[in-house]
Amino acid sequence: MSARHRLGALAVAIVAASCAPEVPPPGPDVAARLGGLDVPLAEFVAHLENNLGESGGALESEALSALFDRFLDERLLSRLAEDRGLVAGSPPADVAVDALLTADPAPPLTETAIVSYFAEHVAEFRLPERVELAIVRTGDRASAERARRELGRGADFAEIARRYSTDPSAGKGGALGPLARGELPDGLAAAAFGLAPGRISGIVAAEDGFYLARLKRRLPERVPTLAEVRDEILRRIAGARADRAYARFLEEARSRYAVEVFDRNLSFVYRGSYPVSRPYETR
Repeated sequence: MSARHRLGALAVAIVAASCAPEVPPPGPDVAARLGGLDVPLAEFVAHLENNLGESGGALESEALSALFDRFLDERLLSRLAEDRGLVAGSPPADVAVDALLTADPAPPLTETAIVSYFAEHVAEFRLPERVELAIVRTGDRASAERARRELGRGADFAEIARRYSTDPSAGKGGALGPLARGELPDGLAAAAFGLAPGRISGIVAAEDGFYLARLKRRLPERVPTLAEVRDEILRRIAGARADRAYARFLEEARSRYAVEVFDRNLSFVYRGSYPVSRPYETR
């Protein structure tokens, strides 16, 4: 290209740029601009109120920035689903993500994948030693003492639990499901795991009251079968797939739509991951 032609092309570009429609700066009620569309600050406030029950004024800037980023993420996903023709009317993010997942489903889950997951994560499913207990929990030692005296005279433990216990298990005679050491108050755990089946502990003082415990049976540590944990494996795999799809859709939306955060219009110091824009400061 000759110098004359290059100068002509440059002149054309300058004229075209000067004739391009000027994007107006945001008003004070605009929190961000997403793909050329303004996002009103009021929508973020409504988002906070819907999810937190309040406007977030008591939160620190870091927390509000993370919530604002999440809000923008959801707006991006809604925009992506809408532009793909999968939804209409700027739907909630969960509706948009469901539509995106339906349009781009994951391949069927094979039995081989389930078996492999179990083999790779078997340590996570291992069941520790547990105990099945019946308990009486009272709010004061005097009540626990009365319950213990009646038990010592041969009273039925379930009946004593129904009469004296303040624990939610009282209606079931104090019966609890299998519990590991870490699922019991420290003092009660030590007493329960030291009992022989059928025996009743002494009074155990804990932060939430006074306990009497009767050991029903002890369950040794074991690895559950695949059949026992199949439903949990399916939930985990489905959750991991959904998380990966969410990240993929969000990456696509972020590359497709430019995002500008007008931090001067926010009521907190924005420290999120989206680019900040202050066009009104450069005019």
